Amino acid sequence: MLQRLESLADGTAYDVIVLGAGGAGMAAALFAAIEGQRVLLVERTEFLGGTTAWSAATTWVPNTQHAEGSGDSPEQAATFLDHAVGNHAGAALRQAFLEAGPQAIACLEAQTEVKFRARPLHPDYIQEVPGAALRGRALEPLPFDGRALGPLFPLLRPPIPEFTVLGGMMVDRDDIGHLLHLRQPGKPGFWQAGRHAARLLARHALDRLRGPRGTRLVMGNALAGRLLLSLARRGVDILVATQTEALLREAGRVTGLVMTQAGLRRQVTARRGVILATGGFNRHPTRRAEMLPRPTPEFSPAAPGHTGEMHDLALGAGARYGEGGMDTAFWAPVSVRTRRDGSTAVFPHFVLDRGKPGIIAVNAAGRRFVNEATSYHLFARAMFRAHETVPSIPCFLVTDAEGIRTYGLGMVRPGGGGFAAFLAEGYLHQGATLAALAGKLGVDAAGLEDTVARMNRFAEAGEDPDFGRGSTAYHRVNGDAAHGPNPNLGPIGTPPFYAVKLWPGDIGAATGLVTDTAARVLDGADRPIPGLYAVGNDMHSIMGGAYPGPGITLGPGITFAWIAARHMAGH
Repeated sequence: MLQRLESLADGTAYDVIVLGAGGAGMAAALFAAIEGQRVLLVERTEFLGGTTAWSAATTWVPNTQHAEGSGDSPEQAATFLDHAVGNHAGAALRQAFLEAGPQAIACLEAQTEVKFRARPLHPDYIQEVPGAALRGRALEPLPFDGRALGPLFPLLRPPIPEFTVLGGMMVDRDDIGHLLHLRQPGKPGFWQAGRHAARLLARHALDRLRGPRGTRLVMGNALAGRLLLSLARRGVDILVATQTEALLREAGRVTGLVMTQAGLRRQVTARRGVILATGGFNRHPTRRAEMLPRPTPEFSPAAPGHTGEMHDLALGAGARYGEGGMDTAFWAPVSVRTRRDGSTAVFPHFVLDRGKPGIIAVNAAGRRFVNEATSYHLFARAMFRAHETVPSIPCFLVTDAEGIRTYGLGMVRPGGGGFAAFLAEGYLHQGATLAALAGKLGVDAAGLEDTVARMNRFAEAGEDPDFGRGSTAYHRVNGDAAHGPNPNLGPIGTPPFYAVKLWPGDIGAATGLVTDTAARVLDGADRPIPGLYAVGNDMHSIMGGAYPGPGITLGPGITFAWIAARHMAGH
């Protein structure tokens, strides 16, 4: 299982070597092991799980066994992608994904510890095009007991601290709902929420007596944990903190790697080939500035392993990057804070605040420029677009005392207290009036006051004629179902007023290495480079830079991992 490079003799032979231990890489190694191959999984950082371990691990795969009763069909899913993605990516790759995706998920659930579920309501992000679905396509991993990993548990990348409570207790959307319910004694569900919270706290207290963090894993940590346990049971060898220096090639075929770990160098061969799953180019020292839009984003909430080093080696072997996408990366608005230990917390604003009533986003002119309830990808893209004419990077998420008490704001949790540290550090900004807040932000005061007055009229009427906030099922599911007449619109008027700064943050690469439908990396003449495959964000996205639904990186990543492993095994 866990190896040291020193334990491998120079020239040790495997059937398949997988580079990168995020969700796609771990899945590729697992699928290859299921096919009976001898597999080595290599991770350049000290932890397994990649960005998947930090994410919600939503996995977008239409028409799996979990879609039963949703009314979906392969034809409907294909129609949706045709309209949402269009000619920004190859139709053949999309079709291969739609055909193989259900089989890949079925294989995981039948032969490994990986288990998923579909929520009753989890809409596609782009509801305005034909074929959009409300449920059944977005899967999420079941919670997982990390104690099953035993001594392997410390290998899992810990979650982002700001997404935990009480010093390392993970919570998912169900847990958050119960915990918020505790603030409403006397309302239906209060006692049920209390029992749920008591079980969580008791489990976490026991965990902390035994270790540094909780072992009840949810979301991305649950998926990574389930994959790791499955890899262990299949006997896959794993190297961490290991860097790849070169690809070995014979007569044009990739036959292995040259790796280093703690100053030790080894050559390891791969009889059937190498799968790249290193996470993309985003932290490459020069390609970040070359390939991302201007101004080059400074912050990313993704895990640190995707340095793009393997892309240099693949390009040197004849590979090429895909072209024609809507964007080179996938995006989310982020807020930034310096932690006590000096590290930087980059907090992605996915769904917890932007679309809630009484919260708006404005630029330096104090004006809205985007539907705040849209997807995080489209929100950040709108920041770049608006910034071309009016300073909108950073923009500002604004609310009042009632909004921050009810919904929180970024790293500031709901409840209406504990603001002092956030205010002192400059993460949270406060003003007794909107004009005072605008002065602290450097925002046009008259513009902000006019925008808030306009939004308050929209909230009363229940309609946003400027941007259509609350007009789709996706908007509404991320609003407040108990608030009317529009779950996404509410007044801003209770002083003091608050704001946090938002920046565009890249959450993954959309541009990657060109592959065929078997995940083989192609050269400039569209010929497969023998022995070289790419999956996950190393592979040019089948979504063409669009972000039509939750989990559209991980779903294809797992699917093409299954395709690659089967192709390498001769299927």
